[in-house]
Amino acid sequence: MGNQVNFELECTMPATMEVESTLTERYQTTVPETVRRALRLGKRDKIHYSIRPGGEVVLTRASNTDTADPALGAFLGFLAQDMTQHPERLQAIDSELLQRIQALTTGVELDMDAALSADDE
Repeated sequence: MGNQVNFELECTMPATMEVESTLTERYQTTVPETVRRALRLGKRDKIHYSIRPGGEVVLTRASNTDTADPALGAFLGFLAQDMTQHPERLQAIDSELLQRIQALTTGVELDMDAALSADDE
């Protein structure tokens, strides 16, 4: 019974986690894994810094509203909603289509982290 009460008390209290990182000689640092997970950060994501009057700095994930394509976002939202509401419509690709895709992409190298060229944008 004592453990159960203690557990309930711990669950009702807000949890605070503190982590730290070190600055290099060039004033760079690695964002700790726990912070990356909490902010759902991936490679190439941006971090927003809010500096408060008392010197406290709050990091948040920067919104991608300026780079997001509203038409693409709406279309992807439509697809996600349709797949959720009608999972019976989802179909696996057949082996013929898979072979055709593989033939068309054999030898093609792609770097997902590379910036687009001016011709591609």
